[in-house]
Amino acid sequence: MQTRNITIPLRDGAMGGYLAVPDRTPVATVVAIMEIWGVNDTMRRHAHEFAEAGFACFVPDLFWCQEPGVELSDDDSEQVKRAFDLYYDFDYDLGVRDMEDTVKHLAALPWCNGKVGAVGYCLGGKLCYLMCCRTDIDCAVAYYGTYIEHNIREVGNLHRPFMLHMAMQDRWVQAEVNELLERRLSPNPLVTIHKYPGADHAFARHGGRTYSKPEADRALELTVEFFNRNLGT
Repeated sequence: MQTRNITIPLRDGAMGGYLAVPDRTPVATVVAIMEIWGVNDTMRRHAHEFAEAGFACFVPDLFWCQEPGVELSDDDSEQVKRAFDLYYDFDYDLGVRDMEDTVKHLAALPWCNGKVGAVGYCLGGKLCYLMCCRTDIDCAVAYYGTYIEHNIREVGNLHRPFMLHMAMQDRWVQAEVNELLERRLSPNPLVTIHKYPGADHAFARHGGRTYSKPEADRALELTVEFFNRNLGT
């Protein structure tokens, strides 16, 4: 595996991020879209997991036009405040456009086979949903996406394979919201929903207070299978 920081050109600027590429190429690429904590150790570990599974993985610096290079932790109260300030100021429409530019750029790189998917956590999960509705990404996976319900009216435009990992004890996604999402998303044959009855939000965040290895391992296995099916290796 090779790892490095790279910069992606965007129509409105340039965005940095962390890249992990397996030794065997060309391969499909996965864009791993962060939570609200920036490109931190957890996101780099996710990148390594997907590289070990045979995919190149890029973690974009999603807050690049707000505070480039931010790297935060939920263990520090001041960093938590900064993270939520960035979160609530984040422009989702701009984020989707940035991810669309990112996918196009990555697909043309020599180590990519032209196939690009995305996986997103929390904030990144909502972006994955929006990308499946608005862009031509090959497929996407959302882990406990927050506020997807605010854009549920776009579900009729969902035209790419989409998987949702749903934490049923999620502190940030109420039970009635999970029920709404299942009711509105599941009729689409491109949508797959996996439920984790005892899991809380961020169950796949390594080292986090709500991390649960059994659920995280199961979700990763299902995600890799989904990418193998829709992207190839």
